[in-house]
Amino acid sequence: MSTSTTPNSTGGVRRRGRGRRPAEQVREDVLRAVGEILLNEGLAGLTFERVARESGVSKTTLYKWWPSAGALALESYFHSVEIRLTFPDTGDIRADIATQLRSFVTLMTTTPAGRLLAELIGKSQTDQNLASDYRRLYSSHRRQLAVDRFTIAQQDGQIRAGIDSRVLVDQLWGAVYHRILIPDEPITDAFAIALVDNLFDGITPS
Repeated sequence: MSTSTTPNSTGGVRRRGRGRRPAEQVREDVLRAVGEILLNEGLAGLTFERVARESGVSKTTLYKWWPSAGALALESYFHSVEIRLTFPDTGDIRADIATQLRSFVTLMTTTPAGRLLAELIGKSQTDQNLASDYRRLYSSHRRQLAVDRFTIAQQDGQIRAGIDSRVLVDQLWGAVYHRILIPDEPITDAFAIALVDNLFDGITPS
C-alpha cells in the first residue's frame, strides 16, 4: 500500500502513515510468529513480550485477543497443523482414515509438534484455564472433525449402524496420544496402519 499526502495548514505537505493492517492479517502475523517460536523452542520461549516484539503487534492487542500465552500457543499450534491434519473424503472411509492417521503420526514424529503437544497437555493438567482452552481451541474441534467423517461413512453404509463414532476416535487417535505421553513403545507408520487394520478387520477369527 503506498502512502499519500495532504496539504497541511502551512501550505506544505503532510505524509500520511500506511494505515492499520486488517485485523485478520494482524492475527495471521501473530500466529505465524508464535508458530515459529513454538516449533523451534517449545513453550519455554513464549512470552507476550517476545511475541509483541517479533510480530509488531502491541501487548494490549495480544491480551485483547488471547487471555493467556497458553491460549495463544494452542491457537497457533492448531493454525500451524490444520492443513496437514485435514480429513480427506474420497468415499472410502478406511483409506481416508488411514491417510489422516498416518499424517498425524508423521507430524508427531518428524517435527517438533509431538513434543509441543505433549508439553501443552502436560501443562494443562495443573492449569485449569489452559485445560479449558485446550478443549475449546484444539481437542474438541479435532475430535469433531473425525466424528463428522465417520458419520458421513455411517450414513453411506460403510460403518454399521449403532457404532459410536466417538469411541472409534478414541480407539485410533487415543492410542497415538497414549504413546506420545507414555513413550514405552514407538510411534511409527506401521503402528498407524495396524490401528486401522485392527479396527476395520476386527481381532476375532472370522
